Amino acid sequence: MPSSEPSTDVIVERTLIQSSATVTAFPTNPRTLADVREEVAQSLALRMITKARTVDGVRIGVHFTFSKKDDGRFLRLVTSHIRARLPSSRYLFAIATTGASPTNRSTRGGARVSNALVICGSDEDDVQRAVLLASSKFLGRVDAVQNTGTLLAASVRHIGSSYDDAALWDVLSKSVRTPIDPLLPPPGSRSIDQLLSDARSKLERMTPRQAYDALHDPTYPMPVFLVDIRPASQRAREGGIHGSLIIERNVLEWRFDPRCEARLAIADRYDLKIIIYCQEGYTSSLAAASLHELGLLNATDIVGGFAAWRAAGLPGQIRPPSTISDEESYQISQPSFDSDDVIDGV
Repeated sequence: MPSSEPSTDVIVERTLIQSSATVTAFPTNPRTLADVREEVAQSLALRMITKARTVDGVRIGVHFTFSKKDDGRFLRLVTSHIRARLPSSRYLFAIATTGASPTNRSTRGGARVSNALVICGSDEDDVQRAVLLASSKFLGRVDAVQNTGTLLAASVRHIGSSYDDAALWDVLSKSVRTPIDPLLPPPGSRSIDQLLSDARSKLERMTPRQAYDALHDPTYPMPVFLVDIRPASQRAREGGIHGSLIIERNVLEWRFDPRCEARLAIADRYDLKIIIYCQEGYTSSLAAASLHELGLLNATDIVGGFAAWRAAGLPGQIRPPSTISDEESYQISQPSFDSDDVIDGV
């Protein structure tokens, strides 16, 4: 979750209480609510500048703050202080308010909860690129937009989640990057060979024989499942291993995440030994590493895939897991999920 802080109203109230004591002793210099909000805005601007990251020589930063009154006006006040402190620097910042703040506009369901988002920058091109990128991050959540070139002010529903924080950092980072040769790999990108190597570094890969033995070892310390992630056309052309779970790649994570409502009934624990195979053992490595991201740290794949299994002369049928009934084992050994039955990865 993005970092939070005391509400602006709370800060103002505390400051006014402190000020009242001061006014009693020195009645000639009373502080107003506007004075306190100005002070808070100045402090927030300084904090954002101090904690800013630098991307290609440009300062960027994202910050969420609680403010229940005049959100837009307060955030503009913050941006004015940023502009004053960075008169000759290139920067791009995003500031948003969080918490419940119903607008006056109502829908059939009642008050619509919206918060203020401001994106400000020293370069108009940076801001306009950020506007285009941000529009794709908050689809269906934007109620109003005011774009003045170097400042975007928007009303966005329910902003403040960890997704919103990551999305805004992504928007700012991409908006200020220096244009590069489209024929050269962007900084930070990795080739498929690097992705594959990184994925395999997380796995305890198995030979076809090791996989076969684990599947038929009644003393194995955890449930073991063999999973075929190949598309239907490849299974029809090359054949397969009867008794394996057929779960195509595009739904694999949804079927095995214990936290997902679309999971398989067997995917109710994190210590499962999931042995994945594709045709030659490349896609399966990436798929197994993806399951590690879900917490399934025993997931792995078969070196060489189904082609290596067949070359090793291993049987085309495995014994169903001992935890599965005869009826269930027949069902899971059939093509359970075809491409035509899959909609939006679920």
